[in-house]
Amino acid sequence: MALRNAVMAALLEGEASGYDLAKGFEASVANFWMATPQQLYRELERMEGEGLVSARVVQQERRPNKRLFSLTEAGRRVLRAYVAGGPAKPLAIRDELMVKVQCVDIGGAEDVAAVLAAVAERVERSTAKLARYRRMQERMLAGRTEDEYLATAERVGPYLTLQGGIALEKGNIQWGETVLERLAQRAAALGGGPAATLSG
Repeated sequence: MALRNAVMAALLEGEASGYDLAKGFEASVANFWMATPQQLYRELERMEGEGLVSARVVQQERRPNKRLFSLTEAGRRVLRAYVAGGPAKPLAIRDELMVKVQCVDIGGAEDVAAVLAAVAERVERSTAKLARYRRMQERMLAGRTEDEYLATAERVGPYLTLQGGIALEKGNIQWGETVLERLAQRAAALGGGPAATLSG
């Protein structure tokens, strides 16, 4: 998927500066598309040149002026054509942690301990992301049930993609905890140290 499609999806929430968009990316589409601020700025410039977004300058006191970007009608047409296009490409996974887990058997207890630490870090990060996604979910629902929200909300896409992010992080945590348990048992069998350190 081209970055521009994710940028246009984020701009459906309303106009935003490059800075706000980079910051908002984390809260709106980060659960399915990642980009650095530099990539976003470059893409916004290209999209403006192609007429997909327009920008207006907002004068600010004591701070540099900022440019607010919004989708043009041409941008909306391109986004609609993208949505109506052929099937999405299948998910391509390139996960460095999986490579490390795949190689866990090449050495002894030290290698197992290193992989244990990497998996534990993944579980910790996924737990933090899941908590953040849950807070986003609560803000979206604002006291409504999920059924009420989906029946009355102006846009349900952000909620449904958020559910994908929640499912992904729950899966990461479940898988990680299983790996930690199994590798801690293996580390104990190989030497005892890592299991006592990382499972306590």
